[in-house]
Amino acid sequence: MTFLNLYSLAHFFIWFIAGRYIRMGWPLFLILSIGWEGLEMILPFEFAEEWIGNKLADIVVNVFGFYLGKKLGKR
Repeated sequence: MTFLNLYSLAHFFIWFIAGRYIRMGWPLFLILSIGWEGLEMILPFEFAEEWIGNKLADIVVNVFGFYLGKKLGKR
């Protein structure tokens, strides 16, 4: 079992772009990020079939991407 996969890279870039270009605060980001991972638990699609360790790793990757996007977005 691995914590990171190809979807983790997608998570990083999606949240990096959101942090860099969209005016969004941390509370909304956390609601969307954690909410999506929760929603994946009940979605009947193959891409959503991950174990809990991967979901937690996705949230960490999301936070890192959003943080880096926010940092690089400031002028």
